[in-house]
Amino acid sequence: MRLTTERLQLRPVVAEDWRSIQRIWRDFAASDFAQYDRPNDLSDEAVRARIAKWEERQGAEHMFFAVCLQDTVIGYIALNRREDSYELGYCFDSAYHGRGYASESHRALLKHLQGCGITRFTAGTALKNTPSVALLTALGFRLTGTERVSFYRDAEGREIIFDGGLFTLDMPAEA
Repeated sequence: MRLTTERLQLRPVVAEDWRSIQRIWRDFAASDFAQYDRPNDLSDEAVRARIAKWEERQGAEHMFFAVCLQDTVIGYIALNRREDSYELGYCFDSAYHGRGYASESHRALLKHLQGCGITRFTAGTALKNTPSVALLTALGFRLTGTERVSFYRDAEGREIIFDGGLFTLDMPAEA
């Protein structure tokens, strides 16, 4: 499946996208928001293997989309099936932040999936990750809960804990 918006193309992630996704993950790892997400192994071997696995797992249970501006992968959107919904994950290169690309690509993908009968989505993000919270809110997600989360330890080995927001989007089924 391929989707085209006014400025972007969305297509399934393929194994050859590993360098682009590695670049996006390295960019994210250098951001202030990295402390609020699981760390990624950024070695060539690990990223190549993970993205090849994404390509081979594509289907109704797992969907991975490259968001492309012309020929450049500027981000990705991942959806993983849960009991009654799809969990949404995403990451975009910071060089493309603030231009509406994340919003534009998500809106197109969510509308397409709604037409396929998929109408319930969940997402989690740190409440301090205000750009992500703003994106989810603009897409119509609502905060439905919070949880205490930790992915890292400080120099003394204590967990670094933050408040994570649990967001839900229920879309009407298309007639």
